[in-house]
Amino acid sequence: MGQTRRGRLSGRSKKRDPVAAQPPWSQPRMRFDPLRAVSEDELEAIHRASLRVLAETGIDFLDDTARRQLTNAGCDVDGNRVRFDPELVMSLVATAPTRFTLHAPNPARNLHIGDDVITYTSVASPPFVTGLGRDRRDGNREDYRNLLRMGQVLNSIHTVAGYPVEPMDLHPSVRHLHATHDMLTLSDKVPFVYSLSRQRNIDAIEMIRIARGVDQATIRDEPSIYSVINASTPLRYDTVMLHGIQEMSASNQCIVITPFTLAGAMAPITVAGALVLQNAEALAGIAYTQVVRAGSPVIYGGFTSNVDMRSGSPAFGTPEYWKACLVGGQLARRYGFPYRSSNVNASNSVDAQSAYESVIAIWGAVMGGVNLLLHGAGWLEGGLLTSYEKMVIDADILNMVTEMLQPITVDDASLAIEAIAEVGPAGHFFGTQHTQDRYATEHFQPMVSAWSNFESWDEGGRLEAHQRAETLAHQVIDAHVDPPMEAAIRAELDDFVDRRVAEGGVETDY
Repeated sequence: MGQTRRGRLSGRSKKRDPVAAQPPWSQPRMRFDPLRAVSEDELEAIHRASLRVLAETGIDFLDDTARRQLTNAGCDVDGNRVRFDPELVMSLVATAPTRFTLHAPNPARNLHIGDDVITYTSVASPPFVTGLGRDRRDGNREDYRNLLRMGQVLNSIHTVAGYPVEPMDLHPSVRHLHATHDMLTLSDKVPFVYSLSRQRNIDAIEMIRIARGVDQATIRDEPSIYSVINASTPLRYDTVMLHGIQEMSASNQCIVITPFTLAGAMAPITVAGALVLQNAEALAGIAYTQVVRAGSPVIYGGFTSNVDMRSGSPAFGTPEYWKACLVGGQLARRYGFPYRSSNVNASNSVDAQSAYESVIAIWGAVMGGVNLLLHGAGWLEGGLLTSYEKMVIDADILNMVTEMLQPITVDDASLAIEAIAEVGPAGHFFGTQHTQDRYATEHFQPMVSAWSNFESWDEGGRLEAHQRAETLAHQVIDAHVDPPMEAAIRAELDDFVDRRVAEGGVETDY
């Protein structure tokens, strides 16, 4: 993996290196039939109710250009309110692709989106960060860069999904320039852009074009960057989100349409009602991407959960979230869209709650047929906090899920009839040739778990999981090596950022 960036590994005992021993980078495939949480009739009832909401209540689009385009497409527009005829909705969304490729700076990191293929991402957008022996702190560029390094080294993380922590020490007018530059120079995986203004999207698309070393025609033919568009639930798409769709979809880049429907707060308190609202908003957003450019890549996002009705705080990793993940996948498959869900939890620390809520969320997403698992590693405190240690632990969970999805080998050798005969009654299989030939490769070995029994624990074995994860986080950061980039491409990328920073970046209100 090249030289380490810092020397923390020197002097350590030469035990198994869990970072070097992690499974190779690959996208897992869902080999089971996804679970169905509702019947086909119940799914159709949610579908029909969603279309009725769009036809009768409608949804606000807070942008003149968007309303003009939707009028021309055949929608009924009254002020900000847009109403969709059900047949028009279905004809528009039918042009969205069922599968596509996201092209990375390193072609070996290209991502297949759709079918039964799964993509895991790192956590995105928390304003605070914790870990590496330090307490909760404001997001900053040093931690942002370190978390990008972790995302590059950890093979279970296929792409970032935004800033793994918000680098708030960078001024908002130029933050996207420096942050995207860091994404493209510290990682060779598919990058992300926030749709917070037209110019941010334009800048990021140009930067990925430079990093890939391709021309304008190629970047339009080959989607290479993606963005999440959130509806302002209930029933509203605001101006900057619509500008993001306009710039990204017109350039044939990927949009992830994701309503943020919290049952009991911005959505009906019932799971079914919240899903009706989620589906209506998602269909409206996806339809608009196809009005901007038919055939542009888009992903159906589900993020329905519930709130704690005593406090009003979002609740994640709950049974309601699990159910919504499953039904969201059913809806996406009904329309033929790739499906986005998330790994979430509401815990404030790396504890048992954070682990079991994440497992519930991941399992609901995977068994719901997820294609893009956002916030796959590192999320705490309902999305307010990024944790280095949680990123390592989540990466381990994702590796376990990937291993679980691998098919079981059933052939003459694996059935082990000869080995069973060799050992016979009351023997053991430790020393058989069958075991010796396979012991190092047959079974998954997690990075974080301590596998020794209590009597043989050394100092490392006595550590809690989050303490072992802290040590591993240091090792992951140390293992990072900047991915190669041609000198001419790096110079062009640097020059672009320097010029745009000198021009002042983008206008801000603060």
